[in-house]
Amino acid sequence: MFYKNARILTGDFEFKTGAFEVVDGKFGAILPENVPEDAIDLGGATVIPGLIEVHSHGNSGYDFSDGNYEGLVEMAKYYLSCGVTSFAPASMTLPYDVLEKAFATAKKIVEEKPEGCSVLRGIQMEGPYFSYKKRGAQNADYLKEPDFEGFKKLYDGCGGLIRIADIAPELPGAVEFVEKAKELCTVSIAHTDCTYDHAKAAVDAGATHLTHLYNAMPGIHHRNPGVIPAAVEKGNVRAEIICDGYHIHPASVRLAFSMFTGKNMIIISDSGRCAGQGEGYRFDLGGQMATVLGGVAKLDDGTIACSASNLWICLTNAIAWGVKEEDAVRAATYNPACALGVQDVVGSIETGKQADFLVCPPDYSAKRVFLAGKEM
Repeated sequence: MFYKNARILTGDFEFKTGAFEVVDGKFGAILPENVPEDAIDLGGATVIPGLIEVHSHGNSGYDFSDGNYEGLVEMAKYYLSCGVTSFAPASMTLPYDVLEKAFATAKKIVEEKPEGCSVLRGIQMEGPYFSYKKRGAQNADYLKEPDFEGFKKLYDGCGGLIRIADIAPELPGAVEFVEKAKELCTVSIAHTDCTYDHAKAAVDAGATHLTHLYNAMPGIHHRNPGVIPAAVEKGNVRAEIICDGYHIHPASVRLAFSMFTGKNMIIISDSGRCAGQGEGYRFDLGGQMATVLGGVAKLDDGTIACSASNLWICLTNAIAWGVKEEDAVRAATYNPACALGVQDVVGSIETGKQADFLVCPPDYSAKRVFLAGKEM
Protein backbone atom coordinates (compact mmCIF):
# COMPACT_ATOMS: atom_id res chain seq x y z
CA MET A 1 0.00 0.00 0.00
CA PHE A 2 1.29 3.46 -0.93
CA TYR A 3 0.54 6.81 0.69
CA LYS A 4 1.31 10.02 -1.18
CA ASN A 5 1.30 13.77 -0.62
CA ALA A 6 2.64 13.38 2.90
CA ARG A 7 5.01 15.56 4.92
CA ILE A 8 7.20 12.79 6.32
CA LEU A 9 9.76 12.92 9.12
CA THR A 10 12.32 10.68 7.43
CA GLY A 11 15.10 8.66 9.02
CA ASP A 12 17.50 11.61 8.85
CA PHE A 13 15.05 13.58 11.05
CA GLU A 14 14.09 16.09 8.39
CA PHE A 15 10.59 16.68 7.03
CA LYS A 16 10.27 15.89 3.35
CA THR A 17 7.21 15.78 1.14
CA GLY A 18 6.46 12.70 -0.89
CA ALA A 19 5.18 9.16 -0.68
CA PHE A 20 5.90 6.05 1.35
CA GLU A 21 5.02 2.39 1.16
CA VAL A 22 3.76 -0.14 3.71
CA VAL A 23 4.29 -3.83 2.98
CA ASP A 24 3.29 -6.64 5.38
CA GLY A 25 3.27 -4.32 8.37
CA LYS A 26 6.65 -2.74 7.63
CA PHE A 27 7.82 0.35 5.82
CA GLY A 28 8.78 -0.28 2.23
CA ALA A 29 10.03 2.42 -0.12
CA ILE A 30 10.38 5.91 1.40
CA LEU A 31 10.06 8.87 -1.00
CA PRO A 32 10.03 6.67 -4.14
CA GLU A 33 10.13 8.34 -7.55
CA ASN A 34 7.44 6.10 -9.02
CA VAL A 35 4.17 6.24 -7.11
CA PRO A 36 1.08 4.24 -8.17
CA GLU A 37 -1.90 6.28 -9.29
CA ASP A 38 -4.10 4.60 -6.70
CA ALA A 39 -1.86 5.61 -3.79
CA ILE A 40 -3.81 7.04 -0.83
CA ASP A 41 -3.58 10.84 -0.87
CA LEU A 42 -2.90 12.22 2.61
CA GLY A 43 -3.49 15.79 1.50
CA GLY A 44 -0.23 17.20 2.85
CA ALA A 45 -0.68 15.76 6.34
CA THR A 46 2.31 15.34 8.63
CA VAL A 47 3.49 11.74 9.14
CA ILE A 48 5.68 10.92 12.14
CA PRO A 49 6.77 7.65 13.77
CA GLY A 50 4.55 6.16 16.45
CA LEU A 51 5.37 7.59 19.87
CA ILE A 52 7.45 5.56 22.34
CA GLU A 53 6.86 6.04 26.07
CA VAL A 54 9.71 4.92 28.34
CA HIS A 55 8.47 6.38 31.61
CA SER A 56 4.82 5.97 32.56
CA HIS A 57 3.52 4.17 35.62
CA GLY A 58 -0.06 3.81 34.52
CA ASN A 59 -3.37 5.25 33.35
CA SER A 60 -7.09 4.46 33.31
CA GLY A 61 -7.10 3.60 37.02
CA TYR A 62 -4.31 1.02 36.71
CA ASP A 63 -0.64 1.04 37.69
CA PHE A 64 2.04 -1.26 36.28
CA SER A 65 3.23 -2.09 39.78
CA ASP A 66 -0.17 -3.61 40.61
CA GLY A 67 0.91 -6.75 38.77
CA ASN A 68 -2.58 -6.92 37.26
CA TYR A 69 -2.45 -8.41 33.75
CA GLU A 70 -5.92 -7.19 32.73
CA GLY A 71 -4.98 -3.74 34.01
CA LEU A 72 -1.79 -3.73 31.97
CA VAL A 73 -3.80 -4.61 28.86
CA GLU A 74 -6.14 -1.67 29.52
CA MET A 75 -3.11 0.57 30.00
CA ALA A 76 -1.71 -0.60 26.66
CA LYS A 77 -5.01 0.17 24.92
CA TYR A 78 -5.01 3.69 26.36
CA TYR A 79 -1.41 4.27 25.25
CA LEU A 80 -2.32 3.28 21.70
CA SER A 81 -5.28 5.66 21.69
CA CYS A 82 -2.81 8.42 22.60
CA GLY A 83 -0.51 7.61 19.66
CA VAL A 84 1.92 5.58 21.75
CA THR A 85 2.69 2.49 19.66
CA SER A 86 5.48 1.17 21.93
CA PHE A 87 5.97 1.55 25.66
CA ALA A 88 8.11 0.50 28.61
CA PRO A 89 6.14 0.81 31.85
CA ALA A 90 7.94 2.12 34.92
CA SER A 91 7.82 0.39 38.28
CA MET A 92 8.03 2.05 41.71
CA THR A 93 10.20 1.61 44.77
CA LEU A 94 8.62 -1.55 46.16
CA PRO A 95 9.69 -4.92 47.66
CA TYR A 96 11.25 -7.40 45.26
CA ASP A 97 8.31 -9.80 45.43
CA VAL A 98 5.93 -7.05 44.31
CA LEU A 99 8.24 -6.07 41.47
CA GLU A 100 8.60 -9.71 40.45
CA LYS A 101 4.84 -10.03 40.08
CA ALA A 102 4.59 -6.81 38.05
CA PHE A 103 7.45 -7.83 35.78
CA ALA A 104 5.75 -11.18 35.19
CA THR A 105 2.71 -9.36 33.78
CA ALA A 106 5.01 -7.56 31.35
CA LYS A 107 6.45 -10.87 30.20
CA LYS A 108 2.95 -12.27 29.75
CA ILE A 109 1.73 -9.38 27.60
CA VAL A 110 4.80 -9.73 25.38
CA GLU A 111 4.09 -13.43 24.95
CA GLU A 112 0.33 -13.12 24.38
CA LYS A 113 0.34 -9.98 22.17
CA PRO A 114 -3.27 -8.87 22.81
CA GLU A 115 -4.92 -7.01 19.95
CA GLY A 116 -5.57 -3.28 19.98
CA CYS A 117 -2.66 -2.61 22.31
CA SER A 118 0.53 -0.63 22.23
CA VAL A 119 3.52 -3.00 22.13
CA LEU A 120 5.48 -3.48 25.36
CA ARG A 121 9.18 -3.13 24.48
CA GLY A 122 10.71 -3.29 27.94
CA ILE A 123 10.51 -2.12 31.55
CA GLN A 124 12.02 0.85 33.34
CA MET A 125 12.94 -0.24 36.87
CA GLU A 126 12.52 3.00 38.83
CA GLY A 127 13.77 2.13 42.27
CA PRO A 128 14.52 0.95 44.89
CA TYR A 129 18.18 2.12 44.73
CA PHE A 130 17.51 5.77 45.55
CA SER A 131 18.46 8.60 47.89
CA TYR A 132 16.17 9.13 50.87
CA LYS A 133 16.50 12.92 50.53
CA LYS A 134 15.50 12.89 46.85
CA ARG A 135 12.99 10.06 47.03
CA GLY A 136 10.19 12.35 45.82
CA ALA A 137 7.01 10.27 45.60
CA GLN A 138 8.90 6.98 46.04
CA ASN A 139 8.07 5.08 49.23
CA ALA A 140 10.92 5.47 51.75
CA ASP A 141 10.02 2.19 53.46
CA TYR A 142 11.32 0.19 50.50
CA LEU A 143 14.52 2.05 49.59
CA LYS A 144 17.60 -0.16 49.26
CA GLU A 145 21.29 0.17 48.54
CA PRO A 146 22.42 -1.10 45.12
CA ASP A 147 22.01 -4.84 44.92
CA PHE A 148 23.15 -6.32 41.62
CA GLU A 149 22.28 -9.90 42.60
CA GLY A 150 18.72 -8.90 43.45
CA PHE A 151 18.47 -6.90 40.24
CA LYS A 152 19.85 -9.76 38.17
CA LYS A 153 17.28 -12.15 39.63
CA LEU A 154 14.48 -9.79 38.61
CA TYR A 155 16.07 -9.28 35.19
CA ASP A 156 16.32 -13.02 34.52
CA GLY A 157 12.86 -13.67 35.90
CA CYS A 158 11.19 -11.46 33.28
CA GLY A 159 13.32 -12.68 30.41
CA GLY A 160 15.56 -9.63 30.24
CA LEU A 161 12.73 -7.14 29.79
CA ILE A 162 14.33 -4.59 32.11
CA ARG A 163 15.74 -2.12 29.58
CA ILE A 164 16.37 0.85 31.91
CA ALA A 165 17.55 0.49 35.52
CA ASP A 166 17.67 3.56 37.80
CA ILE A 167 20.19 4.32 40.54
CA ALA A 168 21.45 7.14 42.75
CA PRO A 169 25.24 7.35 42.17
CA GLU A 170 26.13 8.42 45.71
CA LEU A 171 24.95 5.17 47.28
CA PRO A 172 27.51 2.57 48.40
CA GLY A 173 28.36 0.22 45.55
CA ALA A 174 26.65 2.35 42.90
CA VAL A 175 29.61 2.50 40.52
CA GLU A 176 30.10 -1.26 40.70
CA PHE A 177 26.38 -1.72 40.02
CA VAL A 178 26.61 0.51 36.95
CA GLU A 179 29.63 -1.37 35.60
CA LYS A 180 27.74 -4.67 35.78
CA ALA A 181 24.21 -3.57 34.87
CA LYS A 182 25.32 -1.58 31.78
CA GLU A 183 26.12 -4.92 30.12
CA LEU A 184 22.43 -5.84 30.41
CA CYS A 185 20.51 -2.59 29.94
CA THR A 186 20.61 1.20 29.97
CA VAL A 187 21.56 2.53 33.41
CA SER A 188 19.96 5.79 34.50
CA ILE A 189 20.79 8.31 37.22
CA ALA A 190 17.67 9.03 39.25
CA HIS A 191 16.32 10.26 42.60
CA THR A 192 19.75 11.42 43.65
CA ASP A 193 21.39 14.06 45.81
CA CYS A 194 24.81 13.31 44.38
CA THR A 195 27.67 15.69 43.72
CA TYR A 196 29.25 16.37 40.36
CA ASP A 197 32.02 13.90 41.20
CA HIS A 198 29.57 11.11 42.06
CA ALA A 199 27.65 11.75 38.85
CA LYS A 200 30.82 11.84 36.76
CA ALA A 201 31.95 8.54 38.26
CA ALA A 202 28.61 6.98 37.29
CA VAL A 203 28.66 8.24 33.69
CA ASP A 204 32.31 7.23 33.35
CA ALA A 205 31.28 3.77 34.54
CA GLY A 206 28.57 3.55 31.89
CA ALA A 207 25.39 5.36 32.97
CA THR A 208 23.87 6.87 29.82
CA HIS A 209 20.47 8.15 30.94
CA LEU A 210 18.92 10.68 33.33
CA THR A 211 15.47 9.95 34.72
CA HIS A 212 13.03 12.92 34.65
CA LEU A 213 15.61 15.71 34.31
CA TYR A 214 15.49 18.42 37.00
CA ASN A 215 13.05 16.42 39.14
CA ALA A 216 14.44 14.54 42.18
CA MET A 217 18.01 15.73 41.57
CA PRO A 218 20.09 18.76 42.58
CA GLY A 219 19.80 21.86 40.44
CA ILE A 220 22.79 23.44 38.72
CA HIS A 221 24.89 25.65 41.01
CA HIS A 222 28.06 27.43 39.94
CA ARG A 223 30.06 26.05 42.87
CA ASN A 224 28.28 22.72 43.16
CA PRO A 225 27.33 21.79 39.58
CA GLY A 226 25.80 18.42 40.41
CA VAL A 227 24.38 15.85 38.01
CA ILE A 228 23.36 17.84 34.96
CA PRO A 229 26.74 19.27 33.88
CA ALA A 230 28.38 15.87 34.40
CA ALA A 231 25.84 14.33 32.03
CA VAL A 232 26.05 17.11 29.43
CA GLU A 233 29.85 16.96 29.33
CA LYS A 234 29.91 13.24 28.56
CA GLY A 235 27.98 13.79 25.35
CA ASN A 236 26.28 10.40 25.20
CA VAL A 237 23.82 10.72 28.08
CA ARG A 238 20.12 10.96 27.21
CA ALA A 239 17.82 12.94 29.48
CA GLU A 240 14.11 12.36 30.03
CA ILE A 241 11.91 15.40 30.52
CA ILE A 242 8.29 15.63 31.67
CA CYS A 243 6.38 18.05 29.43
CA ASP A 244 2.99 17.98 31.15
CA GLY A 245 3.12 21.72 31.88
CA TYR A 246 3.32 21.26 35.66
CA HIS A 247 6.59 19.50 36.50
CA ILE A 248 8.83 21.78 34.41
CA HIS A 249 8.57 25.37 33.18
CA PRO A 250 8.64 25.69 29.37
CA ALA A 251 11.82 27.79 29.56
CA SER A 252 13.56 24.97 31.39
CA VAL A 253 12.37 22.53 28.73
CA ARG A 254 13.89 24.73 26.01
CA LEU A 255 17.09 25.00 28.05
CA ALA A 256 17.29 21.21 28.34
CA PHE A 257 17.03 20.79 24.57
CA SER A 258 19.76 23.42 24.16
CA MET A 259 22.06 21.65 26.62
CA PHE A 260 21.54 18.05 25.56
CA THR A 261 20.48 18.76 21.93
CA GLY A 262 17.67 16.99 20.11
CA LYS A 263 19.94 13.97 19.76
CA ASN A 264 19.83 13.18 23.48
CA MET A 265 16.45 14.36 24.79
CA ILE A 266 13.54 12.02 25.59
CA ILE A 267 10.05 13.36 26.23
CA ILE A 268 8.07 11.40 28.82
CA SER A 269 4.73 11.76 30.57
CA ASP A 270 5.62 10.06 33.90
CA SER A 271 1.89 9.43 34.17
CA GLY A 272 0.24 7.43 36.93
CA ARG A 273 -3.05 5.57 37.19
CA CYS A 274 -4.68 9.00 37.38
CA ALA A 275 -4.10 9.67 33.65
CA GLY A 276 -7.46 10.03 31.97
CA GLN A 277 -9.32 10.03 35.31
CA GLY A 278 -9.97 13.74 35.89
CA GLU A 279 -9.59 16.36 38.62
CA GLY A 280 -9.93 15.18 42.21
CA TYR A 281 -9.16 11.53 41.45
CA ARG A 282 -7.61 9.93 44.53
CA PHE A 283 -5.38 6.89 44.23
CA ASP A 284 -2.61 4.73 45.65
CA LEU A 285 0.91 5.40 44.39
CA GLY A 286 3.43 2.84 45.59
CA GLY A 287 1.79 2.57 48.99
CA GLN A 288 1.14 6.31 49.39
CA MET A 289 -2.06 8.22 48.63
CA ALA A 290 -2.14 10.91 45.97
CA THR A 291 -4.80 13.18 44.50
CA VAL A 292 -5.09 15.03 41.17
CA LEU A 293 -5.12 18.70 42.14
CA GLY A 294 -4.90 21.47 39.57
CA GLY A 295 -4.12 18.97 36.81
CA VAL A 296 -1.20 17.21 38.51
CA ALA A 297 -0.99 14.42 41.10
CA LYS A 298 0.25 15.32 44.58
CA LEU A 299 0.91 13.30 47.71
CA ASP A 300 -0.98 14.28 50.83
CA ASP A 301 2.05 16.29 52.03
CA GLY A 302 1.96 18.37 48.84
CA THR A 303 4.84 16.61 47.05
CA ILE A 304 4.34 16.63 43.29
CA ALA A 305 4.06 13.01 42.17
CA CYS A 306 3.26 11.50 38.77
CA SER A 307 1.52 13.39 35.99
CA ALA A 308 -2.07 13.03 34.81
CA SER A 309 -1.00 13.59 31.21
CA ASN A 310 0.05 11.40 28.28
CA LEU A 311 2.91 11.43 25.78
CA TRP A 312 0.86 12.93 22.93
CA ILE A 313 -0.03 15.96 25.08
CA CYS A 314 3.59 16.24 26.23
CA LEU A 315 4.85 16.19 22.62
CA THR A 316 2.41 18.85 21.47
CA ASN A 317 3.27 20.95 24.53
CA ALA A 318 6.97 20.84 23.68
CA ILE A 319 6.31 21.96 20.11
CA ALA A 320 3.99 24.75 21.30
CA TRP A 321 6.67 25.90 23.75
CA GLY A 322 9.17 26.47 20.95
CA VAL A 323 11.14 23.24 20.83
CA LYS A 324 12.08 22.61 17.20
CA GLU A 325 9.47 20.27 15.75
CA GLU A 326 11.98 17.75 14.42
CA ASP A 327 13.77 17.63 17.78
CA ALA A 328 10.54 17.24 19.75
CA VAL A 329 9.31 14.37 17.57
CA ARG A 330 12.69 12.66 17.68
CA ALA A 331 12.61 12.96 21.49
CA ALA A 332 9.28 11.11 21.57
CA THR A 333 10.18 8.41 19.03
CA TYR A 334 13.72 7.52 17.99
CA ASN A 335 15.60 8.58 21.12
CA PRO A 336 13.43 6.50 23.47
CA ALA A 337 13.78 3.58 21.06
CA CYS A 338 17.56 3.90 21.46
CA ALA A 339 17.25 3.91 25.26
CA LEU A 340 15.33 0.63 25.03
CA GLY A 341 17.70 -0.84 22.43
CA VAL A 342 14.92 -1.32 19.85
CA GLN A 343 15.92 1.40 17.37
CA ASP A 344 16.47 -1.18 14.63
CA VAL A 345 12.80 -2.21 14.89
CA VAL A 346 10.83 0.97 15.62
CA GLY A 347 11.32 4.67 16.25
CA SER A 348 11.78 6.09 12.75
CA ILE A 349 10.28 5.92 9.29
CA GLU A 350 12.81 3.78 7.44
CA THR A 351 12.58 0.84 5.08
CA GLY A 352 12.28 -2.47 6.93
CA LYS A 353 11.13 -1.08 10.26
CA GLN A 354 7.69 -1.80 11.69
CA ALA A 355 5.17 0.60 10.14
CA ASP A 356 4.06 2.37 13.32
CA PHE A 357 3.14 5.94 12.43
CA LEU A 358 0.80 8.85 13.10
CA VAL A 359 -0.93 11.03 10.52
CA CYS A 360 -1.55 14.54 11.84
CA PRO A 361 -2.60 17.98 10.59
CA PRO A 362 0.22 20.58 10.62
CA ASP A 363 -0.91 21.95 13.99
CA TYR A 364 -1.01 18.50 15.67
CA SER A 365 -4.62 19.11 16.67
CA ALA A 366 -5.56 15.49 15.90
CA LYS A 367 -3.98 12.18 14.95
CA ARG A 368 -4.64 8.93 13.16
CA VAL A 369 -2.76 6.01 14.67
CA PHE A 370 -1.27 3.16 12.62
CA LEU A 371 0.25 0.07 14.24
CA ALA A 372 2.17 -2.30 11.95
CA GLY A 373 0.54 -0.57 9.01
CA LYS A 374 -3.06 -0.92 10.24
CA GLU A 375 -5.13 2.03 11.34
CA MET A 376 -6.34 1.62 14.90
